Amino acid sequence: MTRRPPPGADDDALIARLRARAWDPGLRFDRATLPAAWIRERYGADHMDRISSDILSYGSDGTVQLASRREEVAAHFADAPRGPLFAPLSRADVDEAERRIGRRLPRLLRRVYTEVADGGFGPDGGLASLARGNRVPGDLQDWTSAVDVHERNRAAGVPASWFFLTGGGCSMEWYVSLAAVDHPVLLYDADGWVADRGEDPHDGLRHATASLRHWLWTWADGGHVWEEVLARQRAAE
Repeated sequence: MTRRPPPGADDDALIARLRARAWDPGLRFDRATLPAAWIRERYGADHMDRISSDILSYGSDGTVQLASRREEVAAHFADAPRGPLFAPLSRADVDEAERRIGRRLPRLLRRVYTEVADGGFGPDGGLASLARGNRVPGDLQDWTSAVDVHERNRAAGVPASWFFLTGGGCSMEWYVSLAAVDHPVLLYDADGWVADRGEDPHDGLRHATASLRHWLWTWADGGHVWEEVLARQRAAE
């Protein structure tokens, strides 16, 4: 079922809800990584077998990934320090990012980057950063910079009014429209068009969410941004 913003919800409430999830290391993404040994110690040796169908992936380092809303995740991170993975930006930092892309970001998105975090949380792979050089401890590569992606995309012919938010898996990517009313969020298949056939990036569009606000509320309220996409696909079958 598609989630809707709570009646009367405003952007202050949305920012507060986003901050609560983004600053909780167990909730900042759709899935969380836990040591399998900790699960066995906490819940018993057979617990891994009982939840095997709910394990999303297994790591070579003895970890497993579970949906972030599970009780095991809440217990594991109950005493973990709260705070953003990447610190929020200053308004001057966002102004500089806008100068580089040549367009203004939606006011709500500016607030996300200055009041919640510089990416590193959110749906699917997590929102890209605006700044360069953010890196998760232990990772070998920097976190994706949306501004860098924007500059590469312009050279590849992607509309300048599409601003990268996060990856959606495989060749799927989430963008926000900087030009359309209410700034709809676009699900785009980067491999869904062929220039030699006279197609352009618009032929790769697979879905448009009503607004950036709607998309962010869905995630902040515990939903999954793919729910609406999959529901429409089922309805069309």
